[in-house]
Amino acid sequence: MLLGFEHIGMTSGNLDRTVDFYCGLLGLTLALRQKSPRGEVAFLDTGSGMLEISCPVANIARSRDVPPHEAGMRHLTFAFDDIDAMVEKLAAAGIDIVEAPRPAIFTDMLRRVAFVRDPDGIIVELVERADGR
Repeated sequence: MLLGFEHIGMTSGNLDRTVDFYCGLLGLTLALRQKSPRGEVAFLDTGSGMLEISCPVANIARSRDVPPHEAGMRHLTFAFDDIDAMVEKLAAAGIDIVEAPRPAIFTDMLRRVAFVRDPDGIIVELVERADGR
């Protein structure tokens, strides 16, 4: 029986910078951070699943967007009660705003959306959920 979503694994080029973005700006909670044989790892709790962030001892290239004709993860999504306030906070912190808040396309699920990039270039979607969700 499925218990729920557990975590997504990601790679970071700078764990301090990544933890500052996801915890300090977006509000996730640092659940675990420790050294590993290959570098360092952190688990960040979203309240409904985690991000496992690996930071290997290596030069890490910036993330690239997955082309529409290629399989892969396109973005991470986090729900907020006010994405306008969150985008203002992120812009003030120098975060790359890809798309300002706008009405969502899939209105049965989402009311409004915005897109930003994390410090490694990964696209992060910010959403306000549709009424009743």
